[in-house]
Amino acid sequence: MQKALLFVDRISAWVGIAFSWSIVVLTGVICYDVTLRYLFRAPTSWAFDVSYMLYGTLFIMAGAYTLSRGGHVRGDVLYGFLAPRLQASIDLILYILFFIPGIAALAWFGIDFAQMSWKLKEHSSLTPGGPPMYHFKTLIPIAGVLVLLQGFAEIARCIICLKEGEWPDRLKDVEEVEVDKLKAMVHYKEDPTLDAIVVQQLEKEHKHDK
Repeated sequence: MQKALLFVDRISAWVGIAFSWSIVVLTGVICYDVTLRYLFRAPTSWAFDVSYMLYGTLFIMAGAYTLSRGGHVRGDVLYGFLAPRLQASIDLILYILFFIPGIAALAWFGIDFAQMSWKLKEHSSLTPGGPPMYHFKTLIPIAGVLVLLQGFAEIARCIICLKEGEWPDRLKDVEEVEVDKLKAMVHYKEDPTLDAIVVQQLEKEHKHDK
């Protein structure tokens, strides 16, 4: 089971990392358009459409990758202090009640959305002679399926945690360094003598201010 879960994580990671390069293309498009607009007074007619398509592509295709890393925004003020089994119970309920229906609807109706766009050979109507939209809209059901697949992997993790009392391993990326980890990395040791000197200095400054 663990190998299967990590395999799904790798699929999500591969897709997310591959489409993350769209931010590089997006940066190039914006720089190109700004250069033409302000230096040569000749703005492009397609940069606006391409920019939101590239950003939308990055946003939806990185959804499964972000989910696999636990990176989506959550109200975790109290969640982080809960026992793993209680965390898993909450996650499992929310996945079943909200996540699965919502993402399944996105994938299902996204297919019709993309098919209609291909039949009409839809182009953007925001700018004259706008670029085609059907390639972009095809990514909507694909992204839905990928997020749904990763969601089933997360549900499996919840069930494993309920049985074993701890979360199973997942693939991880570089994370923010917490203070305690940073101290351990630099072999930091608390010095009571130094702490006492700091306290005395602060007391002296406080008396001096009075």
